[in-house]
Amino acid sequence: MELHNQGRTKFMEFPYVSAPHKNLMVDLVSTVEARLDPQLFPCTLPHDVQSYHNHNGTSHASLHIRSGHNSSPIDFMLGSWIHCQLPTGGALNITSLSTYLNSSTDAPYFLIELIRSSPTSLVVILDLPPRKDLVLSPDYLKTFYEDTKLEAQRQLLEKVPEVRPYFSSSLYIRSVVSPTAIVVRIEAEAVERMEEIMGEHVHPVAKEVLRIWLEQCACVKREVDEAEKDYLQKRDKFVKTKTIEIDLATSLPRLFGQETADRVTAAIQEYFSS
Repeated sequence: MELHNQGRTKFMEFPYVSAPHKNLMVDLVSTVEARLDPQLFPCTLPHDVQSYHNHNGTSHASLHIRSGHNSSPIDFMLGSWIHCQLPTGGALNITSLSTYLNSSTDAPYFLIELIRSSPTSLVVILDLPPRKDLVLSPDYLKTFYEDTKLEAQRQLLEKVPEVRPYFSSSLYIRSVVSPTAIVVRIEAEAVERMEEIMGEHVHPVAKEVLRIWLEQCACVKREVDEAEKDYLQKRDKFVKTKTIEIDLATSLPRLFGQETADRVTAAIQEYFSS
């Protein structure tokens, strides 16, 4: 428990982002833990994985993973932040929270990632990624994306003048998000305006999407037969493997060096492959 508490304290500091950015992440993580804590084990990652940096001190990161009990539909929750000083003098800050479900349910995951490449530039990825083919599963589409009115949340952010669609360079990533995914770039003229957008627009939308996920996905029992469980296990494993290949295998060695990257990736793979 001491290992968990020390790591969580470091993770929840979000020391390199602005107050509205930190408030959003702390609110989301705290909300997930308040609702799901009885179903989650403490974080048992080693100290040098919960908090790590590169040799010259220009990149720092924190990782927090809590796996779900066997009787829970929660596979694990994963939160992280990365700070990297850029050669141009600025900094890249990435904060993320994802919650994965196991094959006892076919409900979507929850995912948010905030990528800030400058004080006035932000990419927001906020989604409940589907775990079934929506073309072949119209009831799934209706249950999780139409009836929940997720599209209304996307449209709320779209009305903000500084918000524009963002298209990932990875076709794979663009193929796994839902039709209601919020994937946008926000370019503000001033830092103060960016913080206003973060607090008054991004935060309430993210909080509502998380509420929908908790109430309609994480805490609703779904009937899944053995064939469906097998399908979900195979699909989930593939998605997690590709996440490591695309997200971590290229960026971590560049930011933290190969030795640290291997150590962190190996720890994450234990959760992704279980």
